[in-house]
Amino acid sequence: MVLTAETPVNGTDETLTRRGLRHALDRTTDLADRELKVPLHYYSDPKITEIEESQILRRVPLAIVPSAQIAQKNDYVVRSVLGDSLLVTRDRTGASHVFLNYCRHRGAKPACGAGNASRFVCPYHAWSYKNTGELFAVPGQAGFDSMNKKDYGLVELPSEERHGFIWAVLTADATIDLDAHLGDFGAELALWNYESYGYHTDREFSSDVSWKGALEAFAEGYHFPYVHGESLIGQNTLANTMVYDDFGKHHRIGFPFNWITNLDQDPSGDWGPSANMGVIYWIYPNLILANSMVGVEIIDMLPDGEPTRCTVRHSWMGRIPAANDEMRAAYDGIYEAVHAAVRDEDFAMLPQCGEGVRHGQHDHMIIGRNEIAVQHMVKVFAQELGVALQ
Repeated sequence: MVLTAETPVNGTDETLTRRGLRHALDRTTDLADRELKVPLHYYSDPKITEIEESQILRRVPLAIVPSAQIAQKNDYVVRSVLGDSLLVTRDRTGASHVFLNYCRHRGAKPACGAGNASRFVCPYHAWSYKNTGELFAVPGQAGFDSMNKKDYGLVELPSEERHGFIWAVLTADATIDLDAHLGDFGAELALWNYESYGYHTDREFSSDVSWKGALEAFAEGYHFPYVHGESLIGQNTLANTMVYDDFGKHHRIGFPFNWITNLDQDPSGDWGPSANMGVIYWIYPNLILANSMVGVEIIDMLPDGEPTRCTVRHSWMGRIPAANDEMRAAYDGIYEAVHAAVRDEDFAMLPQCGEGVRHGQHDHMIIGRNEIAVQHMVKVFAQELGVALQ
């Protein structure tokens, strides 16, 4: 079979697969125009880390949780984001909310963990709140007889629910415009119908590496045979081979699997991208979505108090929600395998990069032409941060 520009395709999905097949056959990859020099302080300067948090991470929409994690009415979950305790609820009408999980009396946390509840009671003085945020009851009401309870509900963050995620801006007096944030990338996310997926599980851990450096590990396949050589990533995926497209500040990567070349001999096979490559999204600023035939990994990375330390939240959703114990057990096996690759392979190596940034006496890193998606990440952040590149 000879691939040409005139070869008929059925939509963008097949086009992506054909591009990956062409690279696999030619042993090529998408390339940047030239190498990129990145100053070492881009990863190590505490002042830059402060700006990242105050001007980027607290000002743009972040995907706080998948919608499927609180799928039913009155479901809720508490998670920490940049040190803030957030209470994410779904009220009895089905609407979602994101609150700061701090009582308006003395600041204790009304909610913890996850579950199904219409009200939350602060453990300190038993002030209670509805899952819509309103202050519901105050013991010893006579001590607060001039207080209007309507003025003392939980602080709600601006949020939207779209594309299978609940998004929020971490600044209460800000506004949220998800359409403006995602741009054309919103249509790309909509193709996957994440809102129909079933939430399975998540784990969190910390690592001694810059959060930006951690993100970069999911933006190139150059390291696959060296870091993932003993796991399915290294064994099934073509090294140093990618199909790359940017969507403004976001991007998409296709990492072709070894068997994509079968389509050259048998064009009647499945041309869907997820059957032939790992389709990886970066949603600016901090989210990686790693798509497969059976589900999606959600990898959320944020700074953790210093330039070369980050938090990692690794979640997984099944394309078909688990309906029985057999499916749940199968999903357990999938998640254990992918989590091991992230935790025991990527994040076994990445702290060495963090040490190199802390102690290196060279003045810059060099990012190759074959690391085009890493270059995109660096350029987007550098423009926001005012960091000069070469």
